[in-house]
Amino acid sequence: MHARPEQLAALVAIVDEGTFDAAARRLSVTPSAISQRIRALESQVGQVLLLRTTPSRTTEAGAVLLRMARQQQLLEREALAELSAGDEAGATNLPVAVNADSLATWFRAVLEDCASWGDVTVRLHVEDQDHSSALLRTGTVLGAVTSDPVAVQGCSVERLGTMRYLPVATPHLVRRWTRGRAVDWAGMPVVRFNAKDDLQQRLLSRRGVTTTPPTHVVPSSEGFLAAVRAGLGWGAVPEDQLDDDLQTGRLVRLGSRDRVDVPLYWQRWRLRSPAVDRITGAVRAAAAYLHR
Repeated sequence: MHARPEQLAALVAIVDEGTFDAAARRLSVTPSAISQRIRALESQVGQVLLLRTTPSRTTEAGAVLLRMARQQQLLEREALAELSAGDEAGATNLPVAVNADSLATWFRAVLEDCASWGDVTVRLHVEDQDHSSALLRTGTVLGAVTSDPVAVQGCSVERLGTMRYLPVATPHLVRRWTRGRAVDWAGMPVVRFNAKDDLQQRLLSRRGVTTTPPTHVVPSSEGFLAAVRAGLGWGAVPEDQLDDDLQTGRLVRLGSRDRVDVPLYWQRWRLRSPAVDRITGAVRAAAAYLHR
């Protein structure tokens, strides 16, 4: 099989833009031309590469070609940048997946580093650390902060450290839900980030709670902390995000030994690329402050 550059470009554009029409506008061709390129590519491969949904999504076979296409585009742009000293090649795009809590804490140092480069554009995909490796499999990102220690095919993996989450609440909420000498874990309201967030449930399970307490959903890292500080419910908050909340008594820790440690890993394309190496170095340096 020999995939032509314009066919691979069409595949990337459709996934990035979501539809065949939008991909056509991006590549300055007709929608018919985009369709012909994809049909020809599918004919060569002998498999369906795209699900014609809105937005369009790759099949497993399409994900393999998409990853290859993105890698080729990255290498081509870097080669042009080297040949032209960066004058005509334009900025290198760095799509990276990171979980919201890392983005709100230690990963900010990565962005500060990237801001000094000038020849890159960063496209962040905010995804739960338990699910971000899926973006590597589809070729959507070149690197991901993930909790998965098993390398995705075509990627390398290295441990970054551990994010520690502490269960905290306002003193008023704790007093309200204290029964005798113990907190009523089964009745006290809880704050959850989203449907993928199971940190609070892990703590409840350790306490033997099998029912679901009243649950507030706040899908923002900063908003989550604000909700806990407001007394909406208790939540597992990254230790590094608490500032002086525990020292001032604004929040109190629920159980002196209760915590959830989430190991974090960096997975990246196994590719000889200065851009991938540079973002990896920035991630590695920023993660030096995580628990070991």
